[in-house]
Order: sequence, then structure tokens, then C-alpha cells
Amino acid sequence: MALHKSALRQERRSLRRKAINSKNKSELRTSLKILRTAIDNKESEEARKLLPATFSVIDRALKKGAIHQNTGDRYKSRLSRQVELMNSTEAK
Repeated sequence: MALHKSALRQERRSLRRKAINSKNKSELRTSLKILRTAIDNKESEEARKLLPATFSVIDRALKKGAIHQNTGDRYKSRLSRQVELMNSTEAK
């Protein structure tokens, strides 16, 4: 257990940040899961509607430092590619 005032403050701060990061990551995972379910169920209209909202959640998590920039870019790239592949196969 920390003994100095500054260490106690830092511990409180780290617990607050951990709670915030956990909330942001949980929201992100939920959003990703909903979009991936729509993609798996071949619901292209639903997936196309969910894509911008999911990108927004990813960008917010990036901005708040909950995930790394490359991780967010990777999520967005893969999800957009999957949605586009769904749309191209339906067009044929």
C-alpha cells in the first residue's frame, strides 16, 4: 500500500482511469459484437446502418486512449471490408 500523499492520489487516479477505460472498452466490444452478428447473419442493410455508429464508438475509444490507434484502424478496416464483401456478393 502506498504511503506518500502523491502515491495515494496517483492510486485513486489510476482507479478512476481504469473504470473509465473499462466502460469505454465494454461499449466498444458490445458495438463490435452487434455489428459482427449482423455480418454473420448476412443482414447487409443492418450492417450498413451499424457501420458508422461502430466507427464512432471506435473513434471515441481512440480519442480517450482506451485502445491504440493501430488497433482502431485495424478494426475499422476489417469491418468495412466485411460489409463491402457482403454488399458485392448480394449485387451479383
